[in-house]
Amino acid sequence: MSIVVQKFGGTSVADAQRIMAAARRIVATKRQGHQVVAVVSARGEKTDELVDLARSISAHPRPREMDMLLSTGEQESVALVAMAVHELGEDAVSLTGAQIGILTDSTFTKARIRKITTERIRAALEAGKIVIAAGFQGVDEDSNITTLGRGGSDTTATALAAVLEADVCEIYTDVEGIFTTDPRAVKKARKMDRISYDEMLELTSLGGGKMHSRSIEFAKKYRVPLLVRPSFSDGEGTLIAPQLDAEAPVVSGIALVKKEAIVHLRNIPDRPGVLAIVFHCMASRRIPIDMVIQDIAEGGVANVSFTVPQDDLADTLTAANEAAERLGAGDVGSSTNLAKLSVVGAGMRTHTGVAAHLFQSLAEANVSIRMITTSEIKISVLVNRDQSQEALEAVHSGFSLHLDQSPQPRIGFKQIDPERQRAGVSRDELEQDVVRRLQSMEDIVVSDVQLDTAQSRITVKNVADRPGVAAEVFKAVAEGGVMVDMIVQNVGQDQRADLSFTVPRPDLERCLLLMRELLEPWPETSLHFDKDIALLAVIGIGLRSHTGVGEKMFTALAESGINIQMVNTSETRISVVVGTAEAEKAFATLNRVFHKQGR
Repeated sequence: MSIVVQKFGGTSVADAQRIMAAARRIVATKRQGHQVVAVVSARGEKTDELVDLARSISAHPRPREMDMLLSTGEQESVALVAMAVHELGEDAVSLTGAQIGILTDSTFTKARIRKITTERIRAALEAGKIVIAAGFQGVDEDSNITTLGRGGSDTTATALAAVLEADVCEIYTDVEGIFTTDPRAVKKARKMDRISYDEMLELTSLGGGKMHSRSIEFAKKYRVPLLVRPSFSDGEGTLIAPQLDAEAPVVSGIALVKKEAIVHLRNIPDRPGVLAIVFHCMASRRIPIDMVIQDIAEGGVANVSFTVPQDDLADTLTAANEAAERLGAGDVGSSTNLAKLSVVGAGMRTHTGVAAHLFQSLAEANVSIRMITTSEIKISVLVNRDQSQEALEAVHSGFSLHLDQSPQPRIGFKQIDPERQRAGVSRDELEQDVVRRLQSMEDIVVSDVQLDTAQSRITVKNVADRPGVAAEVFKAVAEGGVMVDMIVQNVGQDQRADLSFTVPRPDLERCLLLMRELLEPWPETSLHFDKDIALLAVIGIGLRSHTGVGEKMFTALAESGINIQMVNTSETRISVVVGTAEAEKAFATLNRVFHKQGR
Protein backbone atom coordinates (compact mmCIF):
# COMPACT_ATOMS: atom_id res chain seq x y z
CA MET A 1 0.00 0.00 0.00
CA SER A 2 1.33 3.46 -0.89
CA ILE A 3 2.48 5.82 1.87
CA VAL A 4 1.67 9.54 1.79
CA VAL A 5 3.39 12.00 4.15
CA GLN A 6 1.49 15.24 4.72
CA LYS A 7 2.96 18.27 6.49
CA PHE A 8 0.72 20.96 8.01
CA GLY A 9 2.31 24.25 9.02
CA GLY A 10 1.21 26.49 11.86
CA THR A 11 -1.35 28.48 9.88
CA SER A 12 -2.97 25.23 8.72
CA VAL A 13 -3.79 24.21 12.31
CA ALA A 14 -4.17 27.65 13.90
CA ASP A 15 -7.64 27.08 15.40
CA ALA A 16 -10.33 24.44 15.80
CA GLN A 17 -11.88 25.14 12.39
CA ARG A 18 -8.55 24.75 10.59
CA ILE A 19 -7.64 21.67 12.61
CA MET A 20 -10.88 20.02 11.46
CA ALA A 21 -10.13 21.06 7.86
CA ALA A 22 -6.67 19.45 8.09
CA ALA A 23 -8.20 16.32 9.62
CA ARG A 24 -10.69 16.05 6.74
CA ARG A 25 -7.80 16.13 4.23
CA ILE A 26 -5.93 13.46 6.18
CA VAL A 27 -8.99 11.22 6.41
CA ALA A 28 -9.84 11.70 2.72
CA THR A 29 -6.33 10.56 1.76
CA LYS A 30 -6.65 7.50 4.00
CA ARG A 31 -10.01 6.62 2.44
CA GLN A 32 -8.44 6.82 -1.02
CA GLY A 33 -6.48 3.73 -0.03
CA HIS A 34 -3.20 5.21 1.25
CA GLN A 35 -1.33 4.89 4.51
CA VAL A 36 -0.94 8.40 5.95
CA VAL A 37 1.66 10.05 8.17
CA ALA A 38 0.76 13.67 9.00
CA VAL A 39 3.59 15.86 10.34
CA VAL A 40 2.19 18.83 12.26
CA SER A 41 3.75 22.12 13.42
CA ALA A 42 2.77 24.19 16.45
CA ARG A 43 -0.48 26.14 16.03
CA GLY A 44 -0.33 29.60 14.47
CA GLU A 45 1.68 32.01 16.65
CA LYS A 46 2.14 29.46 19.46
CA THR A 47 5.92 29.26 19.18
CA ASP A 48 6.28 33.06 19.26
CA GLU A 49 3.94 33.19 22.24
CA LEU A 50 6.05 30.64 24.13
CA VAL A 51 9.29 32.47 23.28
CA ASP A 52 7.84 35.77 24.53
CA LEU A 53 6.62 34.09 27.70
CA ALA A 54 10.07 32.63 28.37
CA ARG A 55 11.76 35.97 27.84
CA SER A 56 9.34 37.67 30.22
CA ILE A 57 10.69 35.33 32.89
CA SER A 58 14.37 35.14 31.92
CA ALA A 59 16.49 37.28 29.61
CA HIS A 60 18.72 34.27 28.95
CA PRO A 61 16.73 31.04 29.35
CA ARG A 62 18.78 27.87 29.18
CA PRO A 63 18.59 26.12 25.79
CA ARG A 64 17.50 22.79 27.31
CA GLU A 65 14.52 24.41 28.98
CA MET A 66 13.64 26.30 25.79
CA ASP A 67 13.47 23.00 23.92
CA MET A 68 11.34 21.52 26.69
CA LEU A 69 9.01 24.53 26.39
CA LEU A 70 8.84 24.92 22.60
CA SER A 71 8.23 21.21 21.98
CA THR A 72 4.90 21.54 23.78
CA GLY A 73 3.55 23.50 20.82
CA GLU A 74 3.77 20.47 18.52
CA GLN A 75 2.59 18.12 21.26
CA GLU A 76 -0.57 20.20 21.62
CA SER A 77 -1.14 20.22 17.84
CA VAL A 78 -0.73 16.50 17.23
CA ALA A 79 -3.11 15.62 20.05
CA LEU A 80 -5.77 17.99 18.73
CA VAL A 81 -5.41 16.75 15.14
CA ALA A 82 -5.67 13.13 16.32
CA MET A 83 -8.87 14.01 18.23
CA ALA A 84 -10.26 15.60 15.06
CA VAL A 85 -9.48 12.46 13.05
CA HIS A 86 -11.26 10.36 15.68
CA GLU A 87 -14.32 12.59 15.36
CA LEU A 88 -14.36 11.87 11.63
CA GLY A 89 -14.50 8.14 12.25
CA GLU A 90 -10.89 7.04 11.63
CA ASP A 91 -8.33 5.66 14.07
CA ALA A 92 -5.24 7.79 14.68
CA VAL A 93 -2.31 7.94 17.08
CA SER A 94 -0.33 11.08 17.93
CA LEU A 95 3.43 10.66 18.46
CA THR A 96 6.10 13.01 19.77
CA GLY A 97 9.56 13.03 18.23
CA ALA A 98 10.78 10.62 20.90
CA GLN A 99 7.86 8.25 20.32
CA ILE A 100 8.43 8.34 16.56
CA GLY A 101 12.05 7.29 17.09
CA ILE A 102 13.98 10.44 16.14
CA LEU A 103 17.23 10.36 18.11
CA THR A 104 19.34 13.55 18.02
CA ASP A 105 22.52 14.91 19.51
CA SER A 106 22.33 17.26 22.51
CA THR A 107 22.73 20.55 20.68
CA PHE A 108 19.66 22.18 22.14
CA THR A 109 17.56 24.53 19.91
CA LYS A 110 19.32 23.24 16.76
CA ALA A 111 19.80 19.52 17.30
CA ARG A 112 20.95 17.21 14.53
CA ILE A 113 19.31 13.89 13.80
CA ARG A 114 21.52 10.90 14.62
CA LYS A 115 19.08 8.04 14.16
CA ILE A 116 15.57 7.42 12.84
CA THR A 117 13.67 4.23 13.63
CA THR A 118 10.32 3.54 12.01
CA GLU A 119 9.08 0.37 13.72
CA ARG A 120 6.38 2.16 15.72
CA ILE A 121 5.15 4.18 12.75
CA ARG A 122 5.06 1.12 10.48
CA ALA A 123 3.25 -0.95 13.10
CA ALA A 124 0.60 1.76 13.49
CA LEU A 125 0.17 2.06 9.71
CA GLU A 126 -0.15 -1.73 9.31
CA ALA A 127 -2.82 -1.67 12.03
CA GLY A 128 -4.82 0.73 9.89
CA LYS A 129 -4.08 3.83 11.95
CA ILE A 130 -3.22 7.31 10.76
CA VAL A 131 0.02 8.55 12.37
CA ILE A 132 0.03 12.18 13.53
CA ALA A 133 3.72 13.01 14.02
CA ALA A 134 5.14 16.02 15.87
CA GLY A 135 7.50 17.99 13.65
CA PHE A 136 10.52 20.01 14.77
CA GLN A 137 11.58 17.73 17.66
CA GLY A 138 13.45 14.65 18.79
CA VAL A 139 15.17 13.26 21.87
CA ASP A 140 18.83 12.79 22.81
CA GLU A 141 20.51 9.75 24.36
CA ASP A 142 19.73 11.04 27.86
CA SER A 143 16.01 11.33 27.02
CA ASN A 144 16.16 15.13 26.89
CA ILE A 145 13.70 16.68 24.45
CA THR A 146 15.45 18.55 21.63
CA THR A 147 14.29 20.76 18.75
CA LEU A 148 15.68 20.81 15.22
CA GLY A 149 15.86 24.56 14.63
CA ARG A 150 14.67 26.61 11.66
CA GLY A 151 12.67 24.56 9.15
CA GLY A 152 12.50 21.68 11.62
CA SER A 153 9.01 20.47 10.67
CA ASP A 154 9.98 20.45 6.98
CA THR A 155 13.07 18.45 7.96
CA THR A 156 10.94 15.94 9.91
CA ALA A 157 8.49 15.52 7.02
CA THR A 158 11.07 15.05 4.26
CA ALA A 159 13.25 12.76 6.40
CA LEU A 160 10.26 10.53 7.23
CA ALA A 161 9.16 10.56 3.59
CA ALA A 162 12.63 9.40 2.55
CA VAL A 163 13.04 6.71 5.20
CA LEU A 164 9.49 5.37 4.66
CA GLU A 165 9.96 5.55 0.86
CA ALA A 166 6.75 7.52 0.64
CA ASP A 167 5.20 8.06 -2.77
CA VAL A 168 4.78 11.79 -2.13
CA CYS A 169 5.29 14.37 0.61
CA GLU A 170 2.48 16.95 0.56
CA ILE A 171 3.26 20.35 2.07
CA TYR A 172 0.11 22.24 3.06
CA THR A 173 0.51 25.99 3.37
CA ASP A 174 -1.38 29.27 3.14
CA VAL A 175 -0.75 29.82 -0.60
CA GLU A 176 -2.12 28.11 -3.71
CA GLY A 177 1.30 26.82 -4.74
CA ILE A 178 4.51 28.19 -6.26
CA PHE A 179 3.98 31.18 -8.56
CA THR A 180 6.01 32.52 -11.46
CA THR A 181 6.67 35.58 -9.30
CA ASP A 182 5.15 37.26 -6.27
CA PRO A 183 1.43 37.60 -7.15
CA ARG A 184 1.24 40.63 -4.88
CA ALA A 185 3.71 42.41 -7.16
CA VAL A 186 2.47 41.13 -10.53
CA LYS A 187 -1.25 40.46 -10.80
CA LYS A 188 -0.74 38.22 -13.83
CA ALA A 189 1.63 35.90 -11.95
CA ARG A 190 0.65 32.30 -12.63
CA LYS A 191 0.73 29.29 -10.36
CA MET A 192 3.07 26.65 -11.75
CA ASP A 193 1.94 23.04 -12.06
CA ARG A 194 5.46 21.71 -11.70
CA ILE A 195 9.00 22.87 -10.93
CA SER A 196 12.31 21.03 -10.57
CA TYR A 197 14.25 20.73 -7.33
CA ASP A 198 17.09 22.93 -8.64
CA GLU A 199 14.73 25.69 -9.76
CA MET A 200 12.95 25.62 -6.41
CA LEU A 201 16.27 25.81 -4.56
CA GLU A 202 17.23 28.95 -6.49
CA LEU A 203 13.85 30.60 -5.90
CA THR A 204 13.82 29.66 -2.22
CA SER A 205 17.32 31.07 -1.74
CA LEU A 206 16.06 34.30 -3.30
CA GLY A 207 13.19 34.50 -0.82
CA GLY A 208 10.50 32.85 -2.94
CA GLY A 209 8.62 29.69 -2.10
CA LYS A 210 7.22 28.26 1.10
CA MET A 211 9.76 25.60 2.08
CA HIS A 212 13.09 25.53 3.84
CA SER A 213 15.86 25.06 1.27
CA ARG A 214 17.56 22.23 3.17
CA SER A 215 14.37 20.17 3.00
CA ILE A 216 14.20 20.64 -0.76
CA GLU A 217 17.83 19.59 -1.09
CA PHE A 218 17.16 16.53 1.06
CA ALA A 219 14.10 15.58 -0.99
CA LYS A 220 16.25 15.93 -4.11
CA LYS A 221 18.80 13.46 -2.71
CA TYR A 222 16.10 10.81 -2.33
CA ARG A 223 13.92 11.94 -5.24
CA VAL A 224 10.93 12.39 -2.95
CA PRO A 225 8.19 14.27 -4.85
CA LEU A 226 7.06 17.34 -2.89
CA LEU A 227 3.58 18.67 -3.53
CA VAL A 228 2.99 22.21 -2.22
CA ARG A 229 -0.79 22.53 -1.76
CA PRO A 230 -3.17 25.14 -0.32
CA SER A 231 -4.63 24.39 3.11
CA PHE A 232 -7.81 26.39 2.59
CA SER A 233 -8.96 25.36 -0.88
CA ASP A 234 -9.05 22.32 -3.16
CA GLY A 235 -6.29 23.54 -5.47
CA GLU A 236 -3.84 20.95 -6.76
CA GLY A 237 -0.79 23.07 -5.91
CA THR A 238 2.70 22.76 -7.39
CA LEU A 239 4.74 19.57 -7.72
CA ILE A 240 8.48 19.82 -6.94
CA ALA A 241 9.98 16.76 -8.58
CA PRO A 242 12.64 15.46 -11.00
CA GLN A 243 12.26 16.94 -14.45
CA LEU A 244 14.12 16.35 -17.69
CA ASP A 245 15.82 19.47 -19.07
CA ALA A 246 14.09 18.85 -22.41
CA GLU A 247 10.69 19.10 -20.67
CA ALA A 248 11.55 22.10 -18.49
CA PRO A 249 10.41 25.63 -19.32
CA VAL A 250 13.26 27.90 -20.37
CA VAL A 251 12.28 30.29 -17.56
CA SER A 252 10.07 29.12 -14.70
CA GLY A 253 10.09 32.00 -12.26
CA ILE A 254 11.35 35.47 -11.44
CA ALA A 255 12.42 36.87 -8.08
CA LEU A 256 12.97 40.48 -7.08
CA VAL A 257 15.08 41.48 -4.07
CA LYS A 258 14.84 45.15 -3.18
CA LYS A 259 17.00 47.31 -0.90
CA GLU A 260 20.35 46.21 -2.29
CA ALA A 261 23.57 48.24 -2.15
CA ILE A 262 26.78 47.78 -4.13
CA VAL A 263 30.33 48.19 -2.81
CA HIS A 264 33.34 48.63 -5.09
CA LEU A 265 36.97 47.84 -4.30
CA ARG A 266 38.93 49.37 -7.18
CA ASN A 267 42.64 49.27 -8.03
CA ILE A 268 43.50 46.34 -5.78
CA PRO A 269 46.53 44.13 -6.51
CA ASP A 270 46.12 41.26 -8.96
CA ARG A 271 47.78 38.46 -7.00
CA PRO A 272 46.83 35.26 -5.18
CA GLY A 273 45.22 35.83 -1.79
CA VAL A 274 43.52 39.15 -2.45
CA LEU A 275 39.99 37.77 -2.48
CA ALA A 276 40.75 35.64 0.59
CA ILE A 277 41.48 38.85 2.52
CA VAL A 278 38.35 40.57 1.21
CA PHE A 279 36.11 37.61 2.10
CA HIS A 280 37.77 37.21 5.50
CA CYS A 281 36.98 40.82 6.38
CA MET A 282 33.36 40.30 5.36
CA ALA A 283 32.94 36.91 7.04
CA SER A 284 34.39 38.18 10.33
CA ARG A 285 31.42 40.55 10.50
CA ARG A 286 28.99 37.93 9.15
CA ILE A 287 28.09 40.16 6.22
CA PRO A 288 26.06 38.19 3.63
CA ILE A 289 27.61 39.42 0.39
CA ASP A 290 25.71 38.41 -2.73
CA MET A 291 26.51 39.25 -6.36
CA VAL A 292 30.31 39.23 -6.50
CA ILE A 293 32.18 40.28 -9.63
CA GLN A 294 35.89 40.51 -10.27
CA ASP A 295 36.71 42.08 -13.61
CA ILE A 296 39.66 40.98 -15.72
CA ALA A 297 42.83 42.51 -14.29
CA GLU A 298 44.70 45.11 -16.29
CA GLY A 299 48.12 46.60 -15.55
CA GLY A 300 48.54 44.46 -12.43
CA VAL A 301 45.39 45.77 -10.73
CA ALA A 302 41.83 44.44 -10.51
CA ASN A 303 38.40 45.66 -9.45
CA VAL A 304 35.96 43.74 -7.27
CA SER A 305 32.30 44.69 -6.74
CA PHE A 306 29.66 42.99 -4.63
CA THR A 307 26.16 43.62 -3.38
CA VAL A 308 24.88 43.49 0.19
CA PRO A 309 21.54 44.24 1.86
CA GLN A 310 21.35 48.02 2.16
CA ASP A 311 20.95 47.75 5.95
CA ASP A 312 24.43 46.16 6.10
CA LEU A 313 26.14 48.87 4.05
CA ALA A 314 27.83 50.72 6.95
CA ASP A 315 29.44 47.55 8.32
CA THR A 316 30.39 46.47 4.80
CA LEU A 317 32.20 49.74 4.08
CA THR A 318 34.13 49.36 7.34
CA ALA A 319 35.13 45.83 6.31
CA ALA A 320 36.03 46.96 2.77
CA ASN A 321 38.27 49.73 4.08
CA GLU A 322 39.92 47.21 6.41
CA ALA A 323 40.57 44.95 3.40
CA ALA A 324 42.07 47.82 1.40
CA GLU A 325 44.30 48.70 4.35
CA ARG A 326 45.52 45.10 4.67
CA LEU A 327 46.17 44.95 0.92
CA GLY A 328 48.03 48.24 1.00
CA ALA A 329 46.00 49.51 -1.98
CA GLY A 330 42.47 50.00 -3.19
CA ASP A 331 39.75 52.62 -3.35
CA VAL A 332 36.36 51.94 -1.74
CA GLY A 333 33.08 53.24 -3.17
CA SER A 334 29.40 52.40 -2.95
CA SER A 335 25.96 52.99 -4.42
CA THR A 336 22.50 52.50 -2.91
CA ASN A 337 18.86 52.33 -4.01
CA LEU A 338 19.34 49.23 -6.13
CA ALA A 339 17.40 46.00 -6.65
CA LYS A 340 18.29 42.53 -7.92
CA LEU A 341 16.10 40.81 -10.50
CA SER A 342 16.69 37.11 -11.15
CA VAL A 343 15.20 34.77 -13.75
CA VAL A 344 15.35 31.04 -13.01
CA GLY A 345 14.79 28.13 -15.37
CA ALA A 346 16.23 24.65 -15.87
CA GLY A 347 15.72 25.06 -19.61
CA MET A 348 18.61 27.53 -19.69
CA ARG A 349 20.98 24.56 -19.69
CA THR A 350 19.91 23.60 -23.21
CA HIS A 351 18.51 26.78 -24.80
CA THR A 352 20.43 29.67 -26.33
CA GLY A 353 19.14 33.21 -26.28
CA VAL A 354 17.78 33.41 -22.73
CA ALA A 355 20.15 36.22 -21.77
CA ALA A 356 19.36 38.12 -24.98
CA HIS A 357 15.62 37.77 -24.31
CA LEU A 358 16.03 39.03 -20.74
CA PHE A 359 18.15 42.00 -21.74
CA GLN A 360 15.82 42.88 -24.63
CA SER A 361 12.81 42.91 -22.28
CA LEU A 362 14.68 45.29 -19.98
CA ALA A 363 15.78 47.49 -22.88
CA GLU A 364 12.21 47.82 -24.14
CA ALA A 365 11.26 49.04 -20.65
CA ASN A 366 14.22 51.47 -20.79
CA VAL A 367 15.82 49.80 -17.74
CA SER A 368 19.61 50.12 -17.39
CA ILE A 369 21.64 47.18 -16.09
CA ARG A 370 24.29 47.89 -13.46
CA MET A 371 25.64 44.37 -12.93
CA ILE A 372 25.13 40.90 -14.38
CA THR A 373 25.90 37.54 -12.77
CA THR A 374 24.86 34.05 -13.78
CA SER A 375 24.64 30.46 -12.61
CA GLU A 376 23.74 27.32 -14.53
CA ILE A 377 19.99 27.98 -14.36
CA LYS A 378 19.78 31.62 -13.29
CA ILE A 379 20.62 35.10 -14.55
CA SER A 380 20.64 38.02 -12.10
CA VAL A 381 20.82 41.70 -12.96
CA LEU A 382 21.20 44.72 -10.71
CA VAL A 383 18.94 47.64 -11.62
CA ASN A 384 17.93 50.96 -10.10
CA ARG A 385 15.30 50.37 -7.42
CA ASP A 386 12.93 52.99 -8.83
CA GLN A 387 12.83 50.92 -12.05
CA SER A 388 12.55 47.53 -10.34
CA GLN A 389 8.77 47.16 -10.61
CA GLU A 390 8.82 48.09 -14.30
CA ALA A 391 11.67 45.63 -14.79
CA LEU A 392 9.78 42.81 -13.06
CA GLU A 393 6.61 43.34 -15.08
CA ALA A 394 8.54 43.71 -18.34
CA VAL A 395 10.51 40.50 -17.86
CA HIS A 396 7.48 38.52 -16.64
CA SER A 397 5.59 39.61 -19.74
CA GLY A 398 8.64 39.23 -22.01
CA PHE A 399 8.93 35.53 -21.16
CA SER A 400 5.11 35.11 -21.38
CA LEU A 401 5.01 33.68 -17.88
CA HIS A 402 1.42 34.86 -17.50
CA LEU A 403 0.26 32.36 -20.13
CA ASP A 404 -0.90 28.88 -19.19
CA GLN A 405 1.54 26.12 -20.01
CA SER A 406 0.46 22.78 -21.36
CA PRO A 407 -0.42 20.41 -18.52
CA GLN A 408 2.57 18.56 -17.09
CA PRO A 409 2.25 14.92 -16.05
CA ARG A 410 2.10 14.47 -12.30
CA ILE A 411 3.83 11.74 -10.37
CA GLY A 412 0.92 9.67 -9.20
CA PHE A 413 0.81 7.74 -5.95
CA LYS A 414 1.38 4.48 -7.84
CA GLN A 415 4.19 5.79 -10.04
CA ILE A 416 7.30 5.73 -7.89
CA ASP A 417 10.42 6.89 -9.74
CA PRO A 418 12.43 3.75 -10.70
CA GLU A 419 15.60 5.37 -9.32
CA ARG A 420 13.96 5.44 -5.88
CA GLN A 421 13.54 1.66 -5.80
CA ARG A 422 16.23 0.12 -3.63
CA ALA A 423 16.17 -3.59 -4.41
CA GLY A 424 18.18 -5.55 -1.90
CA VAL A 425 18.58 -2.62 0.52
CA SER A 426 17.36 -3.48 3.99
CA ARG A 427 15.19 -1.18 6.05
CA ASP A 428 18.01 -0.60 8.55
CA GLU A 429 20.46 0.24 5.75
CA LEU A 430 18.02 2.73 4.26
CA GLU A 431 17.41 4.39 7.64
CA GLN A 432 21.15 4.66 8.26
CA ASP A 433 21.74 6.10 4.79
CA VAL A 434 19.01 8.71 5.25
CA VAL A 435 20.50 9.79 8.59
CA ARG A 436 24.05 9.86 7.20
CA ARG A 437 23.05 12.11 4.33
CA LEU A 438 20.96 14.30 6.59
CA GLN A 439 23.92 14.78 8.91
CA SER A 440 26.26 15.68 6.06
CA MET A 441 23.72 18.18 4.72
CA GLU A 442 23.40 19.87 8.09
CA ASP A 443 27.14 19.88 8.74
CA ILE A 444 28.35 21.29 5.43
CA VAL A 445 27.08 23.83 2.95
CA VAL A 446 28.95 22.91 -0.26
CA SER A 447 27.62 19.83 -2.04
CA ASP A 448 29.82 19.68 -5.15
CA VAL A 449 32.94 21.02 -6.86
CA GLN A 450 32.96 21.22 -10.65
CA LEU A 451 35.65 21.93 -13.24
CA ASP A 452 35.22 22.80 -16.92
CA THR A 453 38.48 23.10 -18.88
CA ALA A 454 36.87 23.48 -22.32
CA GLN A 455 35.94 27.17 -22.07
CA SER A 456 37.10 30.39 -23.70
CA ARG A 457 36.46 33.97 -22.61
CA ILE A 458 35.41 37.01 -24.65
CA THR A 459 35.51 40.55 -23.28
CA VAL A 460 34.04 43.69 -24.80
CA LYS A 461 35.67 46.69 -23.13
CA ASN A 462 34.36 50.24 -22.79
CA VAL A 463 30.72 49.47 -23.56
CA ALA A 464 28.24 52.33 -23.23
CA ASP A 465 25.95 52.09 -20.19
CA ARG A 466 22.62 52.37 -21.97
CA PRO A 467 19.57 50.12 -22.21
CA GLY A 468 19.82 47.63 -25.04
CA VAL A 469 23.58 47.19 -25.34
CA ALA A 470 23.69 43.82 -23.57
CA ALA A 471 20.62 42.73 -25.55
CA GLU A 472 22.39 43.45 -28.84
CA VAL A 473 25.52 41.55 -27.78
CA PHE A 474 23.71 38.42 -26.66
CA LYS A 475 21.19 38.49 -29.47
CA ALA A 476 24.11 38.23 -31.89
CA VAL A 477 25.59 35.36 -29.88
CA ALA A 478 22.24 33.53 -29.72
CA GLU A 479 21.62 33.92 -33.46
CA GLY A 480 24.95 32.18 -33.96
CA GLY A 481 23.70 29.25 -31.89
CA VAL A 482 26.38 29.71 -29.22
CA MET A 483 25.69 28.66 -25.62
CA VAL A 484 26.95 31.19 -23.05
CA ASP A 485 27.96 30.10 -19.56
CA MET A 486 29.34 32.76 -17.22
CA ILE A 487 28.35 36.40 -17.85
CA VAL A 488 29.93 39.27 -15.92
CA GLN A 489 29.20 42.98 -16.29
CA ASN A 490 30.07 45.80 -13.93
CA VAL A 491 29.50 49.49 -14.70
CA GLY A 492 32.53 51.65 -13.85
CA GLN A 493 32.86 55.16 -12.47
CA ASP A 494 32.79 56.67 -15.97
CA GLN A 495 29.43 54.96 -16.78
CA ARG A 496 31.21 52.64 -19.19
CA ALA A 497 31.21 48.88 -18.71
CA ASP A 498 33.34 45.85 -19.48
CA LEU A 499 31.22 42.87 -20.51
CA SER A 500 32.81 39.42 -20.28
CA PHE A 501 31.34 36.00 -20.97
CA THR A 502 32.54 32.44 -21.48
CA VAL A 503 31.68 30.13 -24.36
CA PRO A 504 32.63 26.56 -25.30
CA ARG A 505 36.10 26.63 -26.88
CA PRO A 506 34.97 25.13 -30.22
CA ASP A 507 32.56 28.09 -30.62
CA LEU A 508 35.16 30.79 -29.96
CA GLU A 509 36.07 31.67 -33.57
CA ARG A 510 32.42 31.80 -34.66
CA CYS A 511 31.56 33.99 -31.69
CA LEU A 512 34.47 36.38 -32.39
CA LEU A 513 33.27 36.83 -35.97
CA LEU A 514 29.79 37.70 -34.68
CA MET A 515 31.25 40.17 -32.17
CA ARG A 516 33.51 41.91 -34.69
CA GLU A 517 30.55 42.46 -37.00
CA LEU A 518 28.39 43.78 -34.16
CA LEU A 519 31.06 46.10 -32.75
CA GLU A 520 32.03 47.69 -36.06
CA PRO A 521 29.68 50.69 -35.48
CA TRP A 522 31.00 51.04 -31.89
CA PRO A 523 34.53 52.44 -32.42
CA GLU A 524 34.99 53.26 -28.73
CA THR A 525 34.83 49.57 -27.76
CA SER A 526 37.58 46.97 -28.03
CA LEU A 527 37.35 43.20 -28.29
CA HIS A 528 39.56 40.82 -26.30
CA PHE A 529 39.62 37.06 -25.82
CA ASP A 530 41.43 34.25 -24.06
CA LYS A 531 41.19 30.92 -25.83
CA ASP A 532 42.23 28.72 -22.92
CA ILE A 533 40.58 29.23 -19.54
CA ALA A 534 39.10 26.94 -16.92
CA LEU A 535 35.84 27.47 -15.05
CA LEU A 536 35.83 26.22 -11.46
CA ALA A 537 32.73 26.24 -9.24
CA VAL A 538 31.65 25.27 -5.74
CA ILE A 539 27.95 24.49 -5.45
CA GLY A 540 25.61 24.27 -2.49
CA ILE A 541 22.57 25.75 -0.82
CA GLY A 542 22.55 28.92 1.22
CA LEU A 543 25.98 30.15 0.09
CA ARG A 544 24.90 33.75 0.54
CA SER A 545 24.02 33.31 4.22
CA HIS A 546 27.00 31.06 5.00
CA THR A 547 29.58 33.82 4.89
CA GLY A 548 32.59 31.56 5.53
CA VAL A 549 32.34 29.50 2.32
CA GLY A 550 33.88 32.15 0.06
CA GLU A 551 36.61 32.87 2.61
CA LYS A 552 37.43 29.16 2.88
CA MET A 553 37.46 28.74 -0.90
CA PHE A 554 39.66 31.74 -1.69
CA THR A 555 42.04 31.09 1.21
CA ALA A 556 42.63 27.55 -0.03
CA LEU A 557 43.28 28.75 -3.59
CA ALA A 558 45.65 31.46 -2.32
CA GLU A 559 47.62 28.96 -0.22
CA SER A 560 48.04 26.89 -3.38
CA GLY A 561 49.36 29.95 -5.22
CA ILE A 562 46.47 30.08 -7.67
CA ASN A 563 45.53 33.46 -9.11
CA ILE A 564 41.85 34.13 -9.83
CA GLN A 565 41.10 35.93 -13.07
CA MET A 566 37.35 36.41 -12.70
CA VAL A 567 34.66 35.78 -10.08
CA ASN A 568 30.92 35.31 -10.46
CA THR A 569 28.44 34.25 -7.76
CA SER A 570 24.84 33.26 -7.18
CA GLU A 571 22.82 31.97 -4.21
CA THR A 572 23.91 28.40 -4.92
CA ARG A 573 27.25 28.75 -6.75
CA ILE A 574 30.60 30.55 -6.57
CA SER A 575 32.41 30.38 -9.92
CA VAL A 576 35.94 31.49 -10.75
CA VAL A 577 38.05 31.61 -13.89
CA VAL A 578 41.62 30.35 -13.56
CA GLY A 579 44.36 29.58 -16.07
CA THR A 580 44.22 26.12 -17.61
CA ALA A 581 47.73 25.36 -16.33
CA GLU A 582 46.45 25.78 -12.76
CA ALA A 583 43.04 24.16 -13.27
CA GLU A 584 43.72 20.62 -12.04
CA LYS A 585 45.67 21.90 -9.05
CA ALA A 586 42.83 24.28 -8.16
CA PHE A 587 40.25 21.51 -8.56
CA ALA A 588 42.24 19.16 -6.32
CA THR A 589 42.63 21.92 -3.73
CA LEU A 590 38.90 22.59 -3.48
CA ASN A 591 38.04 18.90 -3.44
CA ARG A 592 40.43 18.49 -0.53
CA VAL A 593 38.88 21.42 1.34
CA PHE A 594 35.28 20.30 0.73
CA HIS A 595 36.04 16.59 0.25
CA LYS A 596 33.22 15.26 2.44
CA GLN A 597 30.54 17.56 1.10
CA GLY A 598 27.75 15.77 -0.69
CA ARG A 599 29.91 12.69 -1.23
